[in-house]
Amino acid sequence: MSFINLIKKYEHTSLKDGLNSVTAKDIKAILSKDILAPTEFLALLSPGAVDYLEDMAQKAHKITLKNFGKTIQLYTPMYLSNYCDNHCIYCGFNVNEKSARKKLTMDELSIEARYIADTGLKHVLILTGSSKSQSPLLYIKDSIRVLKRYFSSISIEIYPLTEDEYGELIIEGIDGLTIYQETYNRVIYDKVHLKGPKRDYEFRLDSAERALNKKMRTANIGALLGLSHWRDDGFFVGLHAQYLQDKFPEAEIAISVPRIRPQTQEYSPCYQVLDRDIVQLILALRIFLPRIGIALSTRESQELRDNILPLGVTKISADSTTAVGGHTSGSSEQDAEQFSINDKRSVSEVREFLLNRGYQPVLKDW
Repeated sequence: MSFINLIKKYEHTSLKDGLNSVTAKDIKAILSKDILAPTEFLALLSPGAVDYLEDMAQKAHKITLKNFGKTIQLYTPMYLSNYCDNHCIYCGFNVNEKSARKKLTMDELSIEARYIADTGLKHVLILTGSSKSQSPLLYIKDSIRVLKRYFSSISIEIYPLTEDEYGELIIEGIDGLTIYQETYNRVIYDKVHLKGPKRDYEFRLDSAERALNKKMRTANIGALLGLSHWRDDGFFVGLHAQYLQDKFPEAEIAISVPRIRPQTQEYSPCYQVLDRDIVQLILALRIFLPRIGIALSTRESQELRDNILPLGVTKISADSTTAVGGHTSGSSEQDAEQFSINDKRSVSEVREFLLNRGYQPVLKDW
């Protein structure tokens, strides 16, 4: 079975009607429950739930404390390469972008890894552009062998792989996967992915399941909010996470809630996503999926990230850069970035903030 079967089930129903028919009585009844059905999760994403965000926040806070305590895991992304074979109209790495392309050598990778490890982080997320020819599996394996000298946990955010290929990387030392479907709306998906292997919607959709079949320890999924309506994609990413939790109870499943940030091309998202919308989505996810990890990246502002911590977030990035080797190579106008960073605080600054708020920063992914 694939998650595509659940998508087909719900895409033939009217999510719009389900969102617009929610009453105050419905929300109050839902907030009194401990276990929610998908339709009740949808109700918490509805316009009718906006007036109950404070009640949702109180419930989400209690659930988060119960399941995670006052701990926040810190991580940082490390970009190994920005070569790409896809034309995604929202991404600064797309194949038609004329920015300079770069791939780290193993010596450069070691320098970048040492810098990150010196911040105290023992977990790293490595990323490449979606080019299997320029960043083949062998290059990824060589990189892992270098990174294992510095980090106890290594996750990947790269192009989708076959089940056997995920197995090969797990043998090398990878224990986590991050992959975003970008949007679960197949019509919009085809419109924003114009060229390249990423156009294969279902192969990407099943990536996390293939990795988990090979005993990947963690899987982090998400949608890029703004490509489609955030309520629709938020609903499907919640269902997707529940599907993975149910099928792989031994694994740690997490959700990221990124929204489109400015990048090198002029692209304006078709759907607006407000700070309040991000808050509502996180609250609904936490109440629907009490044990799910929720990550909020430096795409968001320092103010939003600081204020939203008690409401369900369990993971945040720090000292982020989306340029290849960006932690140590400096920056120039020629350096291609996938998107712009909003919160530019260092690991030590974020760690100090968390401690002052009574949180325990976790620098190692256990």
